[in-house]
Amino acid sequence: MIDLSTNYLGMTLSHPLVVGASPLSDDLDDIKRLEDAGAAAIILRSLFEEQISREQVSEYFNLDSHGESVAEAASYFPSPHAFALGPFEYLEHLRRAKEAVRIPVLASLNGATPGGWIEYARLMAQAGADALELNLYRIATDPETSSAEIERQAIDTVREVKKAVTIPVAVKLSVFYTAIAHFARELDRAGADGLVLFNRFYQPDIDVEELTATRTLHLSESSELRLRLHWIAILSGRVRASLAVTGGVHTALDIVKATMAGAHVTQMVSALLMHGPVHLRTVLDDLAAWLLEHEWHSLAEMRGNMSLFKVPDPDAYERANYMLMLQSWRA
Repeated sequence: MIDLSTNYLGMTLSHPLVVGASPLSDDLDDIKRLEDAGAAAIILRSLFEEQISREQVSEYFNLDSHGESVAEAASYFPSPHAFALGPFEYLEHLRRAKEAVRIPVLASLNGATPGGWIEYARLMAQAGADALELNLYRIATDPETSSAEIERQAIDTVREVKKAVTIPVAVKLSVFYTAIAHFARELDRAGADGLVLFNRFYQPDIDVEELTATRTLHLSESSELRLRLHWIAILSGRVRASLAVTGGVHTALDIVKATMAGAHVTQMVSALLMHGPVHLRTVLDDLAAWLLEHEWHSLAEMRGNMSLFKVPDPDAYERANYMLMLQSWRA
């Protein structure tokens, strides 16, 4: 009997394959289909700090329509049609999703600063979220803002959210930090129950004919997993928090690699957008078959066996590998 179970954020899951934050969870029928296909848990699409701010500005403007500064501020926010769900609709969708399925449902907040949006973490917990994923996404365009200040704000945000809720809190990170291992440790000390590596950004392109910046969407490939494996392996055993991989998870072998690096769960989005919910069952069947063929009895016994502290050649994760690869290429 192959045991695929895992523990993530204090929750026991039947296996590590989780549906990541995406439009896949916008419809209750789709959420039910994902559960039927075998999803261990589902993370709802993110509620953005800008949505909450826009809602607050709108309320204030309706009460004080003579305030010119508020009218101007309101124009900075995207059109209401740019978001799938507003803040209040999001909370109602969360409640209904929890009623519709038996698997854990996680809420997601995408923000950059400590502030009023922390109240929504509390509201999400009250609406029934089993856990909360904080997506700390900030583009540092101001040259006067240091990396230390950006990290301090992120750590403060995690600390304040942890004070506001009793449910587990995972932190979804980008790769754009100068000292990821140190930052991860500080988030761990601030109370983060999980770390999710790494966020995928939708980079703008340039239309040279129309002279406009255009939105682009490129789904992930398994090749993107390597960066996640590198850092999960480095962090495994060095933080208390659960570790999750997101980005580049498409196959059973991707899950095996992530688990060996030290991940407790793997989040899948792009593969499901391409192949539909049925892909979950295919991957899970392949995963069980791979473990049986290679005589593993559980994922737990392989977890972290290829982490930095356990791998036979730790140089593969450090600078020595960089030098060897360059020398090998030149040779």
